[in-house]
Amino acid sequence: MSMGVAALVTWVMTAVTGMLMLRVWVARGGTSSRPETVRTTVALPPPYFPPLLILAHFALAGAGLVVWIVYLAKQADVLAWVASGLLLPVAVLGFSMLGRWVGSRRARLAVADLVTGAAPAESRLPLAAVVVHGLLALTAIVLVLLDTLGVSPV
Repeated sequence: MSMGVAALVTWVMTAVTGMLMLRVWVARGGTSSRPETVRTTVALPPPYFPPLLILAHFALAGAGLVVWIVYLAKQADVLAWVASGLLLPVAVLGFSMLGRWVGSRRARLAVADLVTGAAPAESRLPLAAVVVHGLLALTAIVLVLLDTLGVSPV
C-alpha cells in the first residue's frame, strides 16, 4: 500500500469518527442556541462549538479529502499541495474545538446541571471518540505531508 493510499484510508477513518461526533452533537441539541436569559443569568459563555466553526472544519476537511482522492487518481502534484494546504485550517479549527472542549467541559457541566439539569451537547462527546479522531487526524496529516513531499517508506 502506498503512503498516499494509507493517508486516504486514515483520512476516511478520521472523517467517520468526526461524523459520529457530529451526530452526537446534533442529537444532543448542539445546533440550538441557549436562551439569552439563561446565559446571562448564570454568566454562561456563548456555545463553545459555534455551528460555523463546525461547518468550516467539516467543509474544509471534506474538500481536502475530495482533492486528495482526485490527486490519487490523477497523480497531479499540485493537487497534493492543495489538499495539504487545506489541512492547515482544518487542523487549526480542530485544535480550536479541542481547546474549547477541554478547557470548559467540566465547568459547563457543573453550571448547566445546576441551572437547567442538562449538560451542553459539546460536553457529551465521548472522550474516546475525541481522542481517536485527534490521533487519526494527526496520522492522516503526517501521511499526507510525507506523500506530498515525496518521502517514501523504506
